[in-house]
Amino acid sequence: MTAYQIFEIVSMALLVAVLVFDLLIVVKRPHVPSMKEATAWVVVYVTLALVFAGVLLLMGDGVKAGEFVTGWLLEYSLSIDNLFVFIIILSRFTVPKEMQQRVLMIGILIAIVLRGIFILVGVQLIESFAWVFYIFGAYLVYVAWKQAFGSEDDAGEKDNLVVRMLKRRVNLTDTWNGGKSTVTIDGTKYVTPFVMVILALGTTDLLFAIDSIPAIFSVTTDPFLVFACNIFALMGLRQLYFLLGGLLDRLVYLHYGIAAILGFIGVKLVFHAMEKNDIAWVNGGQPIEWVPHIETWHSLIVILVSMVVATVASLVKLRVDAKATGDASLHLGPSEAELGADGHYHIVDAMGKTFYRPLRVEHSETGTLQVIDAKGTEAPAADFSADVLREAAREDMDPEDLDEVRRRLREGREFDERGDREV
Repeated sequence: MTAYQIFEIVSMALLVAVLVFDLLIVVKRPHVPSMKEATAWVVVYVTLALVFAGVLLLMGDGVKAGEFVTGWLLEYSLSIDNLFVFIIILSRFTVPKEMQQRVLMIGILIAIVLRGIFILVGVQLIESFAWVFYIFGAYLVYVAWKQAFGSEDDAGEKDNLVVRMLKRRVNLTDTWNGGKSTVTIDGTKYVTPFVMVILALGTTDLLFAIDSIPAIFSVTTDPFLVFACNIFALMGLRQLYFLLGGLLDRLVYLHYGIAAILGFIGVKLVFHAMEKNDIAWVNGGQPIEWVPHIETWHSLIVILVSMVVATVASLVKLRVDAKATGDASLHLGPSEAELGADGHYHIVDAMGKTFYRPLRVEHSETGTLQVIDAKGTEAPAADFSADVLREAAREDMDPEDLDEVRRRLREGREFDERGDREV
């Protein structure tokens, strides 16, 4: 077994361990991540990607290290489109804020599995039919044109085929059952929105893979590196959603940057196909020697320049518009799509029931804390995630009322079975 094969096994085992750890956190402690938490996780995943590239470099394989960095940045930049769709899907299914991390994580895991299958098929095609690069390249150029000059993309605004088929074959309910897949109502089992939104996220992401997987093949055809680039790009999407959700729709020129990348990669794939040409009716089945060869570092420069220029141009326009409208905020963090229909942010209890903010937390005569939402609905504090309730109470309650609750707690009165005394 070679050193590279050992590196493949060890790195994949570590990546799976990180994903499982991340998933357990999301499942066991559903909450809305703060800006600090989202930023920290983004930094962790970016650092892991750089460490991955660094190890490849230390192993003496600078070519593969360069291919990984370029491919990772390419997939990361193309995945920005996914975030726009995530916002639309989560809004359409009215996903409670506290459940968004869970559905995003599971949806991304499904996407990783589906992309792995797609990569294996793509590698087999490339190894068997070199001319497939012509098709990949032409398709990416078409997508680039559509991205830059086509009508506004409505991806995610209507149900995809998988979701439509499921809707025709099972009983559906709008009731969220604490993140469970089914709920029984009057003896009849119903599928909850939790299942629907995960399917929508996972299968919609597969559609984006049709663009991004051919693009990564322009950088490397090593199936391990292709898969690693996709995993590192997808792992940070959930945190980026919470970090940049409210800003994405204001980066109005970002789609031009993505279009430029896709167009360049499409041309590069066509050039690669011409270099390896084996089609009998093209140049007599011989490679076309005059075609310019595009190196990996050329692609890296194009990716970085395209994203930086598009982002800076969008921020400049944002600043100009801010002077005209008086709204100078960047709108970082969760997007307005997470607001309830009545304009209130909301949290959910263990059964998935919605409680609209602002909330009040009051000490009852029985020694428990009672949560009262904006509509007067009551529930024990034990029915909510401790961290979510704590954050909501701090933001919604008057300091004097909050201090009174804290004072009562310091007196030693229990308020729930967890014995959690911090609000």
